[in-house]
Amino acid sequence: MIRKFQQYIEDHNLIGKDECVLVALSGGVDSMVLAELLRRSGYDIAFAHCNFHLRGDESDGDERFVCDYAERVGVELFVKHFDTTQYAENHKISIEMAARELRYSWFDELLKEKGFHKLAVAHHADDQIETFFINLLRGSGIKGLKAMQPANGLYIRPLLWASREEIKNFAVENGIEWREDRTNQETVYFRNKIRHELLPVLDEIKSDAREKIGLSVEYLASENQLYRKLIKEKLSHIERIDGVLHSIKKSDFEGNLQLLFEWARGFGFSFSQCETIMSVICSESGREFYSADYQLVVEKNTVEIFPKDLGERSEPRSLSISEHVIATEAQRSGAISRISSESSGGVNSLIFEKSDDFKLEKSNPNIAQLDADKIKFPLKLRHWCQGDRFRPLGMHGSKLVSDFFNDLNFSAFQKKTTYILTDADDKIIWIVGHRIDDGFKITNKTTRICEIYLH
Repeated sequence: MIRKFQQYIEDHNLIGKDECVLVALSGGVDSMVLAELLRRSGYDIAFAHCNFHLRGDESDGDERFVCDYAERVGVELFVKHFDTTQYAENHKISIEMAARELRYSWFDELLKEKGFHKLAVAHHADDQIETFFINLLRGSGIKGLKAMQPANGLYIRPLLWASREEIKNFAVENGIEWREDRTNQETVYFRNKIRHELLPVLDEIKSDAREKIGLSVEYLASENQLYRKLIKEKLSHIERIDGVLHSIKKSDFEGNLQLLFEWARGFGFSFSQCETIMSVICSESGREFYSADYQLVVEKNTVEIFPKDLGERSEPRSLSISEHVIATEAQRSGAISRISSESSGGVNSLIFEKSDDFKLEKSNPNIAQLDADKIKFPLKLRHWCQGDRFRPLGMHGSKLVSDFFNDLNFSAFQKKTTYILTDADDKIIWIVGHRIDDGFKITNKTTRICEIYLH
């Protein structure tokens, strides 16, 4: 068994030369055999034991057992105590999930703080089969059915090839002691139900059922690898990325729910959400969906995803624009160059006397020219707020900014990212890049011009 163990590590490149491995040591037969195989193979190892305090004296007995073993073989041991029940109650999760979260969180800390290269866990072939059925019964796709892999980042599973029977036989033959966990026999746990009730039935149906299921898992893992590669290539051709905005044309989905899900799941959207999105994608626009951190909007021709806190996150609330006063229009070019060279981005303004031959700048949407004497400084730059109104240039009455956006067929992303320039009284001067307020326009009576430009 030692040779097969070493060969598996070599075949899957699990442990490099001179790497130090932290071993998750519970005291059960699986982890004790893993520890002995690694130790007898000459690897540089240390142990980590979790006391979850779920079995009273038995939990403490497990801790004493692994402490005695570590001292006997001369290997460093780290021990951590957890109030697992309280953690589960606080986070409203199962005891199983609480123990898992606590365990791996601590393991991650140890890897980082102590500089271990890998962490070895004792998952084996029977665990793999049980995980397959757990994911199958939860409604998983190919990603879940491929179950566990020999390596996942810094976490390695050197025993994934061995059955529970092989491991136990090795322990008996080599005099390796272990602790029995009575909860492994309790069918109250989902995994134990599969282990003690489902798998024995499959063994009766087909003597090599476990071997064949394990082979199927290997096939699924290989197929998943190819599938992921093809999905990545497909998305790279149809996804448009502009800063934080991710979008795909509706037509590129071709009614394929799975393609939509593979794209949206990367932003935290669930399969059930994607089912709803797909049901409206060809018939509606303007529908919005939310994950923990992102907003998805079904627009007229595209589906767009962007951070849902985008407006709040990108708003320069403290930005103030002060007056840059120059004497004449003739000095304008030099002043613009000077201010531009000093500014890495944002909005700046110049104020100069209007000449008789002054002409409005109409070709550049990033420049606004206004009557300087109608403006109260300092100016402020912000995003649109519900209820904002202004009088678009050329109109007699006011208009909601939201209606103005709709007239321009703005997407939800454009609405969140378009800036609004206001004066000291928060009166809207300019929908930046689009329209100034009519009340600030230049007329025949204007004597001084305020030119505002966006870098």
